[in-house]
Amino acid sequence: MLYLQRLRKGAACLTAALMCGQLTAAPAQETNKEKKPPKGDIREKPTKMVEKQASVTIDGKKIDYTVRTSRLVIKKDDGKARASVFHVAYTRNGVKDLAKRPVLFAFNGGPGSSAVWLHMGALGPRILPTSEDGTQALKPPYKAKENPFSLLDVADLVFIDPVSTGYSRPEDKKEKFHGVDEDIESVGDFIRRWVTQHQRWSSPKYLLGESYGGVRAAGLANHLQHRFGMNLNGVVLLSSLMDFRPLSPSAGNDLAYVAFLPAFTAMAHYHGKIKGNRDTLVQQARDYAAGDYATALLKGFTLDGTARSQVAAQLAKLTGLPEQVVLRYNLRVGPSQFRKELLRADGKVLGRFDARTAWPEVAKAGEHPQYDPSMSAIKGPISSALLDYMADDLGWIEERPYEIIARIGNWNWGNKRGYVNVSSRLATAMRDNPYLRVLVQCGHADLATPAGGILHSLAHMHVPAPQRKNISVAWYEAGHMFYLNEPDLKKMREDLVKFLR
Repeated sequence: MLYLQRLRKGAACLTAALMCGQLTAAPAQETNKEKKPPKGDIREKPTKMVEKQASVTIDGKKIDYTVRTSRLVIKKDDGKARASVFHVAYTRNGVKDLAKRPVLFAFNGGPGSSAVWLHMGALGPRILPTSEDGTQALKPPYKAKENPFSLLDVADLVFIDPVSTGYSRPEDKKEKFHGVDEDIESVGDFIRRWVTQHQRWSSPKYLLGESYGGVRAAGLANHLQHRFGMNLNGVVLLSSLMDFRPLSPSAGNDLAYVAFLPAFTAMAHYHGKIKGNRDTLVQQARDYAAGDYATALLKGFTLDGTARSQVAAQLAKLTGLPEQVVLRYNLRVGPSQFRKELLRADGKVLGRFDARTAWPEVAKAGEHPQYDPSMSAIKGPISSALLDYMADDLGWIEERPYEIIARIGNWNWGNKRGYVNVSSRLATAMRDNPYLRVLVQCGHADLATPAGGILHSLAHMHVPAPQRKNISVAWYEAGHMFYLNEPDLKKMREDLVKFLR
């Protein structure tokens, strides 16, 4: 897996998993050799690039590849360094025509997350084994294995750690990178530089962003196109968002309650609190959310008592929560309250990133969970396995910590008078590039960025009618990092291979 850890006024998102394995080492290579800059000069310093050869078996075929671990220094117009962007790039060996070989740029979200989740959990040639369904803790130590569901057989892969995450660091003031537009600009500059250096302008190019990475990907589709003339072939929005309103339940913003309801229904069914066909129930929740429920919420405190009771009764049927609980929350149960309330009688709390995960609650009182068991299940393993893979397999060792989830401080959200919404940027990119395709991947158990949010954004995008056929949606059983559930990982590969081809 996306880690998205903040909304316009606080919210988060992300994803998780890992990868490691045995690579055949090639000699470390020094690049960018030059004289040491004068003291006080922050121009590009010599950087190392470690290159190794390896292989992986995918779909029954042995795939030989080169992995390059490096920093790319992005610069100002005067040649001075702005930041060094750490990345790991996998390219298949023996490709004769790069113009037919897709390259996929992948990143997670946060903002403040490195790309470890997608890199080691889903797409790369090495992956951390998880529990059978991805909801249980793993016993240390952790070691990655071959990933038979990697995409390396059909596309080259570049995993990007945005500035201040992973081993990427700013040379300039960090505030110049910590913001919606600032982040899009710096990652866009990296992509432009990487494509130029590796002579891939003629290759099909794709972006895959998880969680807040969807904001970045939507913005990049427009930015790359209009700033550098780089038209993309496709954008993948994995457990993503483009508009923060559906994820920000608060006084005066009832849209979030509408967006979350279908996910509540799916999880109430999963945990046995409501009975029937899951897909039928979820569709009923969608219809009710967009109809009578939305109408009732719009009436606010002018809703009469009889109607209020009717809404509470219907919500109880769709969420598995007692009517009195729904009424106590004034018909507005947020994701935090739902995670706390659904299994309260059982002494358990649901996970935020994967609500299938239910672990013992540490404090029975209160309206909010004390922790997120779905993050507890994976963060430690992914941290340890990544560093093992970096050192032992990739040959990259640093004294500085690898910032899996960086503490980035204040993020410049740009619009001071409202919520961030970049869906118009993706719509503009699709309008101007009628061949741009979009794949949206949604997990039923995601209570961090529920599917209702991105589906609302898609439904309201001003995209020309012919281009709407370029948008497709794929569903998965698990949560935000649905790829931690192996059946979902397998389906994810199938969907992405079809999309890339």
